[in-house]
Amino acid sequence: MSDSIGHECGLAFIRLKKPWAYYYEKYGTSLWAFNKLFLLMEKQHNRGQDGAGIGCCKLNMPIGQPYLFRARNSKRESLSRVIQEQQQAFDKMSRRGIIDYRDPESVKSKFDFAGEILLGHLRYGTSGGFGTGSCHPHLRRSNWPTKTLMILGNFNMTNAADLNHHLINRGQHPVFGIDTQTVMEEFGYHLDEQHDDLYRRERDKGTEGREIPGIISRELDVREIVSKCASIWDGGYAITGVVGNGDGFVFRDPNGIRPCHYYENDELIAFASERVPLMTVFDADTEEVSELEPGHVAVIKNNGNISFDNFAEVKKVTPCSFERIYFSRGNDPDIYQERKVLGANLVPQILKVIDNDLKNAVFSFIPNTAEIAFQGTMLGLRLHRRQEVRDALVEGVKAGTLTEENIDELILRNWPRGEKIAHKDIKLRTFISQEDGRAQLVSHIYDVTYGVVRPDDSLVAVDDSIVRGTTLRRSILKILARTNPKQIVVASTAPQIRYPDCYGIDMSELGKFIAFQAATSLLQKRGLQSVVVETYHACVEELKKPVEQMGNCVKAIYSSFTPEEISEEIACLVSPTELTWKGEIKVIYQTIENLHKAVPENQGDWYFTGNYPTPGGYRVVNQAFVQFYEKREGRPYDVWF
Repeated sequence: MSDSIGHECGLAFIRLKKPWAYYYEKYGTSLWAFNKLFLLMEKQHNRGQDGAGIGCCKLNMPIGQPYLFRARNSKRESLSRVIQEQQQAFDKMSRRGIIDYRDPESVKSKFDFAGEILLGHLRYGTSGGFGTGSCHPHLRRSNWPTKTLMILGNFNMTNAADLNHHLINRGQHPVFGIDTQTVMEEFGYHLDEQHDDLYRRERDKGTEGREIPGIISRELDVREIVSKCASIWDGGYAITGVVGNGDGFVFRDPNGIRPCHYYENDELIAFASERVPLMTVFDADTEEVSELEPGHVAVIKNNGNISFDNFAEVKKVTPCSFERIYFSRGNDPDIYQERKVLGANLVPQILKVIDNDLKNAVFSFIPNTAEIAFQGTMLGLRLHRRQEVRDALVEGVKAGTLTEENIDELILRNWPRGEKIAHKDIKLRTFISQEDGRAQLVSHIYDVTYGVVRPDDSLVAVDDSIVRGTTLRRSILKILARTNPKQIVVASTAPQIRYPDCYGIDMSELGKFIAFQAATSLLQKRGLQSVVVETYHACVEELKKPVEQMGNCVKAIYSSFTPEEISEEIACLVSPTELTWKGEIKVIYQTIENLHKAVPENQGDWYFTGNYPTPGGYRVVNQAFVQFYEKREGRPYDVWF
């Protein structure tokens, strides 16, 4: 993705099933689970750059001993830092004799992250600040274990502002701008209510005080708590956490927007945002890793009993298609094949734009994450060319015109040429990301391969997605133009992004989307400016309706144009004006139909089609247009109604 639109948060959860000493005896280290947590997070490091956090809950700790721990870091290389800090603490205590690393009980009693339940989070912030305090897990302490709570997740709530209203009307004091805090306080409220009901029942029965905590712990119903919370949530989420008594939980939104997978054997159960990390870390086959069903919660009681139950009615399942296009790791077997198909599906459009002239075309990709799709494009081109050769041979046989010379010419000419044109300078990229003046240097992030593109060639570059177009305009096209081709064709494996996302991805402001800019530019050029004004008033009126009755008024902005017309205008908008190179720039996008063919299971496409899976999405898109028209910045789902 040449445009950096943000990433997704990643989560990890491990619950050991065996006694603590078992893992030392079998694996020779009391840090086996801690090491597995690190690996599970490292294999998802593509999902978060703003911070990392880990948590631990120890079961059956004596009264007076701590049982819940966390560590967080928001500096560069945050995951390595947070893990190394704990490893160094362990080594220091071992050297001083505080811990006997050969004694599992010594390790469990002294080392903070030697527990049966381990949690991890990789943060990509879409709200709140970016300091350590904004990193997950969030912790809510009490001297009652069954009121203590640690929680983390990958989510956005479209009605975050309303949720704050809800807390205020209840008499609470929420911290604005931090979705996680709102989610935790809602969960904590119902946790407190259930705890207090159980306590009062036992107290009134005359149960001895020392016995009450055990009764509360046994009867605590996490599924019921999640169900009550979810009744007012509108968004995409995968959330995990642990109550202080050792009840762990993981749950996923009823539309299945955010991903969550799990692996279980006789030693543990583990959850992660992606499938492949679980396969890699636990040496599991594909079929051994399952997907947590939408609208379901996995509850692991402190006694080890595991249950999977629905907490809400499962709605139309619309997993985010961007997970498959870009966010998730490409070494997942299904995602790898889907990305290849996405690249192959672009072939008819590519052939049309280069006039089927494969002899004078060079194919490449930018950035590196588009390489798998590029391989699919090359495969599609080769299959196309092979069919052409076959048809010509059959025709030649029928006509009796085949000779040794024309067979060689027929077979060897016009084969697609694939080259690695752009090379990313990682060190330079790291340096530039820390500078305020990065725009002046960004065009040097990539170097190019010189001498493989001829002046008569079309240079076709496969990209994951074109969102804002700023990176294309400021750097990518300038870089590719150095090769001096006849024309540059940028082929996006994703369709045009026309509408905001409000379920986790950091792209919610309409005016920043290049497709939206192209549509409004065309309206201006064709004297249809009144459509913008009419859409604004329509959005204002729509926002007065109950959220369940709202529709997407912003579709009117695009209704006068074909996707091809918008792509042509995008090509104009992203073309750098200062280029001395005088070739032509063209942009093509995946069609919605071909996206669904390539990614049949992840049908979430609201950012392309404007068809949102939850009512809150329609409120967000209308509010986003109002803010665009009124020249107000900010996330449209932070606005209070």
